[in-house]
Amino acid sequence: MFAISTIGSILFGALTVADAWVLGWSTEHVVIPAFRDGEIGGGLLWAVFALFVGVAILRAVGIVARRLGAGIMQYRMQAHYRRAVTRKYLDLPVAWHQRHPTGELLSNANADVEAAWGPIAPLPMAVGTVAMLVIAIAQMLFTDLVLAAVGLLVFPCVVVANLVFQRLSSPLITRAQQLRAEVSEIAHESFEGALVVKTLGREEQETERFAAKAHELRDLLIRAGRVRAAFDPVLSALPSIGVLAVLDVGVSRVDAGTSSAADVVTIAYLLTVVAFPIRSIGWLLGEFPRSVVGYNRVQAVLETTERTDYGTSALPADAAHGLRLDVDDLAYAYPGGEPVLSEVSFTVAPGASIALVGETASGKSTLTSLVARLVDPDAGTVRADGVDLRDLARGELPQAVALVGQTAFLFDDTVRGNVTLGGDFADDEVWAALRVAQADGFVAALPHGLDTRLGERGASLSGGQRQRLALARALVRRPRLLILDDATSAVDPEVEARILAALRPQEGSRDEGASLLVVAYRKATIALADEVLHLAEGRIAGRGTHAQLLADSADYATLVNAYDHPDQHAAAAQSEAR
Repeated sequence: MFAISTIGSILFGALTVADAWVLGWSTEHVVIPAFRDGEIGGGLLWAVFALFVGVAILRAVGIVARRLGAGIMQYRMQAHYRRAVTRKYLDLPVAWHQRHPTGELLSNANADVEAAWGPIAPLPMAVGTVAMLVIAIAQMLFTDLVLAAVGLLVFPCVVVANLVFQRLSSPLITRAQQLRAEVSEIAHESFEGALVVKTLGREEQETERFAAKAHELRDLLIRAGRVRAAFDPVLSALPSIGVLAVLDVGVSRVDAGTSSAADVVTIAYLLTVVAFPIRSIGWLLGEFPRSVVGYNRVQAVLETTERTDYGTSALPADAAHGLRLDVDDLAYAYPGGEPVLSEVSFTVAPGASIALVGETASGKSTLTSLVARLVDPDAGTVRADGVDLRDLARGELPQAVALVGQTAFLFDDTVRGNVTLGGDFADDEVWAALRVAQADGFVAALPHGLDTRLGERGASLSGGQRQRLALARALVRRPRLLILDDATSAVDPEVEARILAALRPQEGSRDEGASLLVVAYRKATIALADEVLHLAEGRIAGRGTHAQLLADSADYATLVNAYDHPDQHAAAAQSEAR
């Protein structure tokens, strides 16, 4: 596409210069003889007409080829880089995403990619106009060296103007691209937090926060526009000044007999032709500051070296048996923070259920992230069926382990699409997963059943319904280890009990069921677990059955009773503080 566009641009440039030759030839052989003799030959008129029309048609072909090729090339490059940035986002670890706001990521994938490849469309034109410039200068020098030298004095002025423009505009454009990301970030936060904004009456404050950044961006772009507004007229004026200088010197040389009128007309016209290449190169240079900034911001993402390394090991695809999970001396700290987990060790036997119980910030969710390998530990190992998670091949763990978080994310898709996520699952399998998640009843009552669209983030459903669909999404894949990070918090206790009972293998079944790791708060949920791990300050403070821990650990008893009697717990805490 670049070659087609460039050839078209060169054709356009060469034929634009050819117009100068046709004009000079017509002046020399038709116009001047007509004034001298008082008549024009019909054959000459037709020849001039044919020359001008032929050049115009070929030039039009060059314009079409240039614009079509350049447009296709620009949109292809933008699409390629959008895909590359998105692939990189999906490949980068969760820890990287936690350090980068969503608004910035959206800006990288959209505004920065567009800016990076903005100059690619005029680039073939600039290449063609450079060819036009070279041909025009060569013809000027061939026609009259003195007049050509006078006309070419504009070029040093063009170089100086471009250098001044780049120096003034680059800092403004750099800051503007950064502000675009900040504006996107604020808008994204406001939209995502619409419930908070509405319920707390923060509409005016959010509007002002957004307006402040938007106005800053506006003012900065106006400043950049003023620089551009001064730059473009200077570029346009310089060739015209050169034409005036050539005409001034040319008249004197014609009077002196050292130059012909045709030479003056040819060089003056060539300078008007040169004005277009100068302007087009100016357009290209005007886009370069924003393009360079956008490209650097995109490359910063693409060149990020953070990644999750994978091995080559595989897990046995035995859906009928739960996964054995071994956690040994696990330790983890977020970057720049205190350790969240230290010396955590436990085992989940195949088909067994473990409940994680602890106060807020005791490390429960971090532990589930490590077990699902969303992040890697600073020390220790997590093994699935005896294989270190870091040795597993890409895609092996998601086939055996499913994590359902407290916040259920649903796509703007149908119920079926949200459960299968494009996987090859029959409707019978989808309904079976919905039944276990206690979601089949309300799904069947929806207007179109599985084909009902749920809206953005499942806005048409309650929190408990969204959680149950998220659970069905995990269950339909028949995981060998199911991790529930407070995944039923929005479900009433009776429904939660039915869900947990349905997750257990049926009596007499050869299917022992998935192993379960559950972050639990309710006594009824905790009591169903085979073993309870009491986490305190990132360490396992106690382990055993729910009944054993109630009898042996006063801290554990206080904690779980507090969930059932929060008023009594608060009163005790206040009394202790006094």
